[in-house]
Amino acid sequence: MSILHKPLTPTVFFFCRLGDMVMLTSLLNLLHKRFGSAVQVVGTGSWTSAIYEGNPDVRRVWSFHRHLPFVFERSWPQVRRALRETHPAPIYVCERHYRQLPRIRRMLKWSGIDPARCVFLSDEANTAPEHLVDRLRRQGTRTPPALRAADYPVPAAASVIGPRLYVTPLERQRCKEWLLAQGWSRRDLIIVQPGNHRSMGPRRDRWRRLNTDDKWWPLERWAALLQRIHGHHDNAQILLRGSAEEVPMLEEIRAAAALPRLAVVGTDLRRLFALCEAAHSVISVDTGPAHAAAALSVPLVVLYGAESPSYWLPRSPYGSPVVSVGGPPVSSRADQVSVDDMFAAWRMVTTQAKPEPRRLSETA
Repeated sequence: MSILHKPLTPTVFFFCRLGDMVMLTSLLNLLHKRFGSAVQVVGTGSWTSAIYEGNPDVRRVWSFHRHLPFVFERSWPQVRRALRETHPAPIYVCERHYRQLPRIRRMLKWSGIDPARCVFLSDEANTAPEHLVDRLRRQGTRTPPALRAADYPVPAAASVIGPRLYVTPLERQRCKEWLLAQGWSRRDLIIVQPGNHRSMGPRRDRWRRLNTDDKWWPLERWAALLQRIHGHHDNAQILLRGSAEEVPMLEEIRAAAALPRLAVVGTDLRRLFALCEAAHSVISVDTGPAHAAAALSVPLVVLYGAESPSYWLPRSPYGSPVVSVGGPPVSSRADQVSVDDMFAAWRMVTTQAKPEPRRLSETA
């Protein structure tokens, strides 16, 4: 890292879901290296700060509600003050949503921010398909008019770490103790994430009844897949993971699979991260926890619906295998994917992964 002038504290605005905020960590690493100071992140949702806990590229995090007026939130005076105090540091606005982007522009205007400090992702023409991580990194190579690019050289691409999450030593130890208490500490953990934001939302029953969720894979197929995995790796402990709202659905899968080493776990984000770090492999629909697994270097299979893996496929910081199944142009709904295809993909990633088991006892 070559900083020719004093370090600056960049600010990044991104009002997105879990997966996007995980992919954002690659940009945060680039900006930290380029400007010599950890980054301020402004997002939405109370869970945002949990994503970046322990991340050396993040100085502080503020969160706003997606739909409430920001001027009435506790974070607003703090963000406004921080934006002013970090002048002339750059401000990178990664948001493109037609409702959220105007909110961010108002925040900047009402904070009295010089527009010359800002770099907007929406200003770039998106003429060809491009993975979100690559697009965010490219945004980070741009320099706002208020600064000179020569004063803050862009770090070499090879030095920038891909999306990455961090587990604290205390979280790792607590997870190790929990697995020991469950009798699972010497088994390979296979985490399965069948749900997505629709299956945990207030309209989840309607999505399921009308069969309009393109990421929905029939429960009987999940059960059949788990039976295939158990038959291949009968010493593994399979964990059906989801939010509290998804537990009834997970219990249906567990009952249908009727396997001896299959359990349902409802975890918050930080416990999920610790479990992923300890896992042998993860199988997930296209959703935020899949990005978390890849960012923790877990061998991963991702089932796609209508979204394209070319834009959304999770990335690993150090090259652990990630394989997509389905998605355009192959299919447009998850239920068009067979159990055989999912099982073959899982066999592929576990074959490509390092042969030694990735247990907590070895990483503590």
